Amino acid sequence: MRLEGKAAIITGAARGIGRGVAEAFVREGARVAVADVDEAAARATADEIGGPAGAAWAVAVDVAERGSVERMVAAVTERFGGVDVLVNNAGVSKVVAFLEMTDEVWDRTLAVNLFGAMLCARAVLPQMVERGAGRIINMSSQSGKKGNAQYAAYCASKFGLIGLTQSLAAEFASCGITVNAICPGVVMTGLWQSPEMRDAYAAKRGIKPEEVEAYFEGKIPLGRLGTPEDAAHVAVYLASDAAAYITGQAINVSGGAEMR
Repeated sequence: MRLEGKAAIITGAARGIGRGVAEAFVREGARVAVADVDEAAARATADEIGGPAGAAWAVAVDVAERGSVERMVAAVTERFGGVDVLVNNAGVSKVVAFLEMTDEVWDRTLAVNLFGAMLCARAVLPQMVERGAGRIINMSSQSGKKGNAQYAAYCASKFGLIGLTQSLAAEFASCGITVNAICPGVVMTGLWQSPEMRDAYAAKRGIKPEEVEAYFEGKIPLGRLGTPEDAAHVAVYLASDAAAYITGQAINVSGGAEMR
């Protein structure tokens, strides 16, 4: 098992891509903190994926709140004895025309997607530096490589996350810590399946809500939407010893939709 003996925090892990990563980490032998703002959902996920050994443990966190992040990291460190891997996956997204976007939408998107990743990284890095080893994996997006209309806050946060990744990779490489980003394409998680998101995107493209998936599939060279497992496979690799010489990268997992 590639992650045996490792302890990991995965934010936004109650559902979607985060849950897929948590499941894959448990299968590979890691102990996983299923961190999420929805504590009840985090507990349900941890119970379902943890197995008889209880390899998954739920912990509540609002990544946009410094005190919440610090308490979460302290609790996980006490339970697991340290944090070897951090996966910054928690995120929010909203399709909205730029001139109609409120300050609240902008602030919340940047607070969760970018500021939250910074807070979590800052909370775990001291112990990684002291230990001389660690892995940080930031869940960016293909929208962190190319901007999209009516997606300004999300794109800004995901571009920023790649910049944060590269900066931390350069600063902490000498400490034995690697920092990389994963850039998934469209994954039909609960976020995309919500009427609010799907209807807003359909209106943006002038199509019916039930045509959204087919619209996306038609733009992907491999001809299908992504799955949480697609991103999870890459996360496992980046967290493993096999990726010890990879840092500062933003790896596309988009079926060829984004190749830069």
